[in-house]
Amino acid sequence: MIIAEAYERIKNILEEMGVKEIPPFRVEIAPEGFGELATNAAFLVSRELKRPPRELGEVIAKKLAEDPLFDKCEVAGPGFVNLWISWDCYANVLKKIIEEDANYGKHVSKGERVQFEFASVNPTGPITVGHGRQAVIGDVLANLFEWYGYEVQREMYINDAGRQIDLLAYSLWVRYNEVLGVEGLEIPEDGYKGEYLIDLAKKLVGEVGDSYREVWNEDAKAFFRDYALHAMLSSMRSTLRSIGVEFDNYFSESSLIEDGTVREVLEILSEKGYLYEKDGAIWFKVSEFIDESDKVLVRSDGSPTYFLTDIAYHLNKFRRGFSRVFDIWGSDHHGHEPRMRAAMKALGIPDGFFNVVFHQYVTLKKGGEVVKMSTRRGEFVTLDELVEAVGVDAVRYFFSMIDANTHLNFDIDLAMKKSEENPVYYVQYSHARIRSIFRKASEKGFSFEPGRGLEKLGNEKERALALQLSIFPRVLEEAANAFATNKLTGYLETLASKFHSFYTENLVLDPENPEVSHGRLNLCRATEVVMKNAFKLLGVSAPERM
Repeated sequence: MIIAEAYERIKNILEEMGVKEIPPFRVEIAPEGFGELATNAAFLVSRELKRPPRELGEVIAKKLAEDPLFDKCEVAGPGFVNLWISWDCYANVLKKIIEEDANYGKHVSKGERVQFEFASVNPTGPITVGHGRQAVIGDVLANLFEWYGYEVQREMYINDAGRQIDLLAYSLWVRYNEVLGVEGLEIPEDGYKGEYLIDLAKKLVGEVGDSYREVWNEDAKAFFRDYALHAMLSSMRSTLRSIGVEFDNYFSESSLIEDGTVREVLEILSEKGYLYEKDGAIWFKVSEFIDESDKVLVRSDGSPTYFLTDIAYHLNKFRRGFSRVFDIWGSDHHGHEPRMRAAMKALGIPDGFFNVVFHQYVTLKKGGEVVKMSTRRGEFVTLDELVEAVGVDAVRYFFSMIDANTHLNFDIDLAMKKSEENPVYYVQYSHARIRSIFRKASEKGFSFEPGRGLEKLGNEKERALALQLSIFPRVLEEAANAFATNKLTGYLETLASKFHSFYTENLVLDPENPEVSHGRLNLCRATEVVMKNAFKLLGVSAPERM
């Protein structure tokens, strides 16, 4: 808010100075000791105006000093302009935060429908921590876009049409027979060997007895396939719901085959001349669009590849009226993106519709040692187990706090600590401390009055906290534009630090200075509002006590 206003003031001055094309100058929070805000505008217009940056900085600073938005403006070094905001401006921002409360930082609806598709894993086992990171990133980004004014749909794609589901069905059948005492059956090398199938097999025996003992035919295959798929999906939904991830829609891959969309894609691409047959398979001419080899869409046995069903899926998305779709994918899918873009071009779908946000995977550490994970061997830590160990708040916060493009080392011991070393504990403790202040205020006879006493504030720590609160809307905008959930957690940690610093050096409840106390209560309430809004976006609780 304040930064945007300062930017507009500087932009107007540059236009008055004769700058014809405004360059992409920055207005940022200044390093400590160099004002509250700083701008590099003088450097970027120096060549056009043919004057030294420092000389132009002096002109900009002199004009800004006449604006009531600023208390002081100075030129530093070769031409940076350092700015100090007027306390009246800060006070108005604090009043706005308190007044808007849960709506502070929100944007008016843009009327644009977008979709976030995430956690679309093969339903062949419990949700792992790697898929959990994807689920949280997708959910937080969807929250940000909703906050930013978009109409958002969350969707999970169910990969239920491939060979992996057949392997899952057979693996469960083997476990089922083992429970019945049958020996000599083996799970295929690429099958699924986790303990979770033993538990499921025991439940199945209790439901159907020995009906399928040593019986493997098409009927048995269909039964075990449907049973395993239903059980895995139910388990996955339960796990995701436990960390606050809910979907508006679940979309079946097999439905694209059943409703003819897959066949229609082949017809469209064939009519446009983008398909050919080779070695009994049907190939898509990827090489006509990008520098990559052509890819198979239909195997020689007549079965569709995942690439073909994914093309059909995105054609379906486009027809549902979304202006843009965002797929959250693991880093092992990097090679799939360019060929999907080629397919979108081939179908005539506009550029900008299909978007991918990649994330790196997770390494769990406990006691300084890496916890090894392998889905098929059954040697993995499920998301349920991680939540049970560290709690929902820590899971969501830790998955959000590192840039998605960076590998995440999830330190279980750190996530369990109840100290300032643990970032989620640190930021939540700030909120709990504010709630404690208000409980004590009530005990001491201070009734909160919005806006009261703010004119009495303005020391260094109060200003630093107010400035941090004022940039919340900008941080949300940057986080949404960059698909960077870590910008939100980083902001929260800085805000908590500014609040702790303010609290340490200022007596909030001072009976001898009631107006100052009321002003500081307003500053605390504004901080509480922003923290609760940020916690809501992250899906993390705002505790009253800790």
